[in-house]
Amino acid sequence: MQHKPHGTQPPPARRRVALLLFSRGRLFRRHDGRQELTRNSDRDRPTMSGKARRTHTTTHELRRPFSPVHITVSAATPMATANVQQQPQPQVVAAVGRKVVDEVSGWLRVLEDGSVDRTWTGPREALPLMEPVAPYAVPRDGHTLHDLPGEPNLRVYLPEANVEAGGARLPVILQLHGGGFCISHPSWLMYHHFYARLACAVPAVVVAVELPLAPERRLPAHIDAGVAALRRLRSVALAEDDGALDDPAAALLREAADVSRVFLVGDSSGGNLVHLVAARVAREADAGSWAPLRVAGGVPIHPGFVRATRSRSELETKADSVFFTLDMLDKFLALALPEGATKDHPFTCPMGPQAPPLESVHLPPLLVSVAENDLIRDTNLEYCNALRAAGKEVEVLINHGMSHSFYLNKYAVDMDSTTGERARELIDAIKSFISRH
Repeated sequence: MQHKPHGTQPPPARRRVALLLFSRGRLFRRHDGRQELTRNSDRDRPTMSGKARRTHTTTHELRRPFSPVHITVSAATPMATANVQQQPQPQVVAAVGRKVVDEVSGWLRVLEDGSVDRTWTGPREALPLMEPVAPYAVPRDGHTLHDLPGEPNLRVYLPEANVEAGGARLPVILQLHGGGFCISHPSWLMYHHFYARLACAVPAVVVAVELPLAPERRLPAHIDAGVAALRRLRSVALAEDDGALDDPAAALLREAADVSRVFLVGDSSGGNLVHLVAARVAREADAGSWAPLRVAGGVPIHPGFVRATRSRSELETKADSVFFTLDMLDKFLALALPEGATKDHPFTCPMGPQAPPLESVHLPPLLVSVAENDLIRDTNLEYCNALRAAGKEVEVLINHGMSHSFYLNKYAVDMDSTTGERARELIDAIKSFISRH
């Protein structure tokens, strides 16, 4: 029986549902419960037939304090419904009558007045992966999910055994989401299924951070948010009043979390933040200001480390997903880096000449995951080699045959045996790494 993601409703029995799901250059389609594996080509793209449907725009929002990115969609796609409030007006009105001065195809448009329209205009079949998942205190699949509003907002995954039995304190995974610093939200289904699975498998308390988004807030705002999230964890552990002291989620987090073993985990641009946040915390830890919190390790997964010049893998590897292309990479970083910076900036090239020597950067032990078919594979490997040359403790996991952030595609993980096995290998490697540090 196929597992249905939390917070989603099954499509009507008669509706022809086609999910455009990219994995290793292939397209998965599901038609009324049947699964089929076809080649990823234009002729395989699902099309609308019959009378045209009336298009409408909907904005989805979780409980008010945890304010997700308002992804505006124009589709009749089922979205999360449990405890999710639907707003009658989108956050940003589509760019009608206003000049678009910059655009990242499918994802966002920067308008002449400085506002940003994040209406999704790519394949509507990708929308299920961006559905928001509402929190739930009743256990599902071995865990509960809680929102902890504040600066920044946090989302907490607690393994069920510890919640019910008051078990031993668990290590903490501080999860920093990707999205090129410009898009994404930790409530999205693509992140939710991975965070929940990781929490139960390790087991660990997973705390996902709601990060600021560029271009409204450029780097280093994202680094600041990661550090602030660690400050919040410390405050919760010490029962300090950070504005959410009486929140039930804070009490649960305080009871379950061992903040002396915090692991930073980040995907894509979140992988950059693992390095950058860990380095900043290490600089401040000399004064003892972080006790009892300790960053015990970091796991950058397919980090967004690049150079201003194309690497060989960028030139020779073919993009196989709407979720990661070179054009998307270039434009997101142009919008996210400080004004006037290039991709050689230390935020995106910590192994380059503009960055401080890695020998002088204090970092915890790292496990770096590199996808074999990632467009930026070569610069990721360059980063790993530079860490080794600088005497840092680093382990490297190669995801053979996989592309950038493959494990976030829940449907490919569930439906394709190879993708599912690689996702299990990744989670097992993270579990092993945490158990040893």
